[in-house]
Amino acid sequence: MNIRRRLFTLLAVAVLSFIAAAPAALAQKATILVASTTSTQDSGLFGHLLPLFKAATGIEVKVVALGTGQALDVGRRGDADVVFVHARPEEEKFLAEGYGVRRYPVMYNDFVLIGPGSDPAGVKGSTDIAAALRAIKDKKLPFISRGDRSGTHVAELRLWKDAGIDITADRGDWYKAIGQGMGAALNTAAAANAYLLADRGTWLSFRNKADLAIVVQGDKRLFNQYGVILVNPARHPTVQKEAGQRFIDWLISPQGQRAIADYKVGGEPLFFPNAGDPNA
Repeated sequence: MNIRRRLFTLLAVAVLSFIAAAPAALAQKATILVASTTSTQDSGLFGHLLPLFKAATGIEVKVVALGTGQALDVGRRGDADVVFVHARPEEEKFLAEGYGVRRYPVMYNDFVLIGPGSDPAGVKGSTDIAAALRAIKDKKLPFISRGDRSGTHVAELRLWKDAGIDITADRGDWYKAIGQGMGAALNTAAAANAYLLADRGTWLSFRNKADLAIVVQGDKRLFNQYGVILVNPARHPTVQKEAGQRFIDWLISPQGQRAIADYKVGGEPLFFPNAGDPNA
């Protein structure tokens, strides 16, 4: 009887251990889809981070790179497991609607105003983005807008408003919304010798700079925060919640934050980790 009890106990322990280990084993074999921004893709950040994450966890990450608004729409449909974006008001709306579980700050950089080296607006070296936009509008100089509901586009619209300009009403032929990502917008601006708002990370990675240069930077209104959210599995049961949360946990862990800080172009960091900032 003692032998039978002992065997039964050992078998029960083995079964329970298998059940406990099963989620971890499944997570390590999982593939998740992250809906993110063109800036995290075009800057090369994901090319740096994802192999490190897969080596640490065995989880493969596929990315669909869109504007922030479109990326959040993908999450709303349940077609992604995680959204990784940079427009906090839009992220908070996503959460309030019940489409996300929790927002985690991950990193930041800043926006910069890019323009022709000749700087016909006469704003180069300024730290006042509102004054620079007013000068561009007053002189009707070529300006390229992403026009794609991205985090960069949302920030651009906010900055026009800060400058006292209703860009919907006051735009003319000088203002072109192309409905494309950051890389395409930079290429269009390079070809047209135009001004545009860009995130610093994509600008530093952009190879076709032509005659373009940073003309305005350093205004506190150009701060650019990124957040990551697990799509709500209660709303979309197909969400890979364990593997998706594991990706988030890695991004905000010391290992993930170091990986973000280590990503540089020409010795210059593109993003700055700040997962521990309660105000981000």
